[in-house]
Amino acid sequence: MARINLLPWRAERRKQRQKEFGVMLAAAALAGVVLWFLVNSYYNGQIDGQNARNAFLQGEIKQVEARIAEIEELDRQKARLLARKEVIEQLQANRSQMVHLFDSLVRTIPDGVVLTSIKQVGERLTLEGRSQSNARVSTYMRNLEGSGWMTKPDLSIIEARDGVAGLPYVFNLAVQLANPNAPKDEDGDGIPDPVPPVDAAPAAEEGAAP
Repeated sequence: MARINLLPWRAERRKQRQKEFGVMLAAAALAGVVLWFLVNSYYNGQIDGQNARNAFLQGEIKQVEARIAEIEELDRQKARLLARKEVIEQLQANRSQMVHLFDSLVRTIPDGVVLTSIKQVGERLTLEGRSQSNARVSTYMRNLEGSGWMTKPDLSIIEARDGVAGLPYVFNLAVQLANPNAPKDEDGDGIPDPVPPVDAAPAAEEGAAP
C-alpha cells in the first residue's frame, strides 16, 4: 500500500534551515568575538610593551640629563678654576714687571734723549720727552722694541720747539707693555701653554763625562 506524507514538510524544512542559519550566525558571531578579543589582546600587549619601553627611555633620558647637568657644572667649576689660575699666573708674572720696566726705560734711552713725562693706562705706556734729533728718537724706538718689556712703539708727535738748549725736538710716543716671562698662548685657546720640560739628560751626561 502506498504511503502519502501529509505533513507540511516545506515548513519543517524551512524551520530546519532557519535553525541551521541561526546556529551558523551564532558561531560566526562567537568566532568574531574571539577574533576581536585575540586582536585586541595582541594590540593591547603591543601598546603595553611600547609604554614600558617609553617609560624606560624616559628614565634613561632623565639620568642622562642629570649627568649632563653634572658635566655642565663641572665645566663651570673648571672654567672658574682656570680663570683663577690665569689670574694667579698673571700676578706672579707681573709682580716684577714694573721693576723691569723702569730698568728698561733707563737702559733704552740713548744719549741726547730725555723723558719729561710717563703715563700708563692699562697696558699702554705714553712717553713724552725731548731729543737732539729725529735720529735719536728713531734709535730710542728701536731700543724700546728690542727691550722685551715694551713693544709696538707708535710715534704720534715729533716737532722742533725752542726752550731747552741742545734738545730742540719734542716727541710723544706710546708703547704696549709686554712681559717676556708671561705664559704664552700660541694656540689662542685662552689657556696658557704648558712650559716644556727641561731635558736634564744631556747635562747629566756632560757631568758624567771624563
